[in-house]
Amino acid sequence: MKHIHIIYTFLFGVAVLLFFGLAYPHHLHYQEQYQLFLFDSNYVWDIVRLPGGVADLLGRFCTQFFLFAWVGAGIIAVLLSAVQLLTLRLAKWGWLYGLSYVPSLLLWLFLLDENALLGGVWAVLLTLLAIWSLGRLPNGWTRRVLIIVAIPVVYWMVGPAWTGSHYHRYPTVFPTLLYAAWLSAVVLPLIARACHRWLSASHSSFLISYFSFLILMGCLVWKNANFKAEKVMQYDFMARYQQWNRILETVNAEKPNNQIGVTVQNLALAMHGMLLEQMANYNQNGIAGLLPDVKEDATSPLPTAEAFYQLGMINVAQRTVFEAQEAILDFQKSGRCYKRLAQTNLINGQYAVARKYLSALQKTLFYRDWANETLPLLGDEEAIDRHPEYGRLRQSAYTEDFYFSDHVTPEMLKSLYNRNKDNRLAYQYLLAYYMLTGDREGYNNFISTEQ
Repeated sequence: MKHIHIIYTFLFGVAVLLFFGLAYPHHLHYQEQYQLFLFDSNYVWDIVRLPGGVADLLGRFCTQFFLFAWVGAGIIAVLLSAVQLLTLRLAKWGWLYGLSYVPSLLLWLFLLDENALLGGVWAVLLTLLAIWSLGRLPNGWTRRVLIIVAIPVVYWMVGPAWTGSHYHRYPTVFPTLLYAAWLSAVVLPLIARACHRWLSASHSSFLISYFSFLILMGCLVWKNANFKAEKVMQYDFMARYQQWNRILETVNAEKPNNQIGVTVQNLALAMHGMLLEQMANYNQNGIAGLLPDVKEDATSPLPTAEAFYQLGMINVAQRTVFEAQEAILDFQKSGRCYKRLAQTNLINGQYAVARKYLSALQKTLFYRDWANETLPLLGDEEAIDRHPEYGRLRQSAYTEDFYFSDHVTPEMLKSLYNRNKDNRLAYQYLLAYYMLTGDREGYNNFISTEQ
């Protein structure tokens, strides 16, 4: 009985791990790609000098590991389990044992939102750790002095009354679930302490309380999880890592019915040279599913920018990625965007700009090796021309200036193809454009000139 709660907490942690690792992995990838954690003193100081900066820094540090979904799921599982254990230590719960999981459950629900940031979870955990540590001190002047000192320290670490920085990606959104988690972590132990005379415990009461919570937890998490967004993020993730075979396996199992999914599907078909022959067998969204107009947000432009990049529309891809990064709601930078901006500037011969991005990536944990491998290419024209990706794209890129709007035109695709007749991707996209818009005259004219 003394240590049975450890087993229950472990099972809870396993449930969190499996959920984020199996059902929600691409939400973790989404979080990682919209920040750029730098091992740099100026970067760290700019964060920790603000109220809530310590929690924010710890959240950002952990989020960089979300590049690997199972590692990210493990981090979340450990954090939520730690919150539960600290809540448990604040009172004797008896048959109300299941209520000790409420703060962790609310944090779990908070993290279902792709714009909820891990700094908020750290803020709750640090607050509970401070309360628990101070509660273990013996009564006396030492304890009173330490409590007085702890108030401004905790304020600096976790933020002012939960309106501190970086708990949610939308600066104007008040994180209600996060506030409720903090409030429950403080209030519920007080209730348990006040009612301790009537809270006798037995193994059966522990089981009933725990499994009642388990059922409630499962229902709430499953009801509030955004699995449609998870599917969209999956397509974006596969396009980011150019997993063309996996994309086709995914769309063959379940045809996408969202714009990002269709855009990625068509790009994968074109990369395999099958777009013209197979596009009728898949869901289409008109021209919006081929090269959709660029929207003013941080998410949807990136799969479209991948299509621009693979086509050889390097400047267009660069502008799209840059604007996507500038649209990040909490004004952070993006490791994914920095990498692509380094690539486009390298292809364009803008080596000073490419070096700026690569130098920043050298200060990261997981982009450092790639940056170190890429830096020697700067200025080495022969090495770039021999590179299987950069050399091909440099040969395909536009050499003539033209005005570009957010709407791709067949003239742009035709110019791209005429620049390099080996650019079969541009050829497929041009004919697919005519087919999707019903432009038979344009289609026949182009085919006749190619015969």
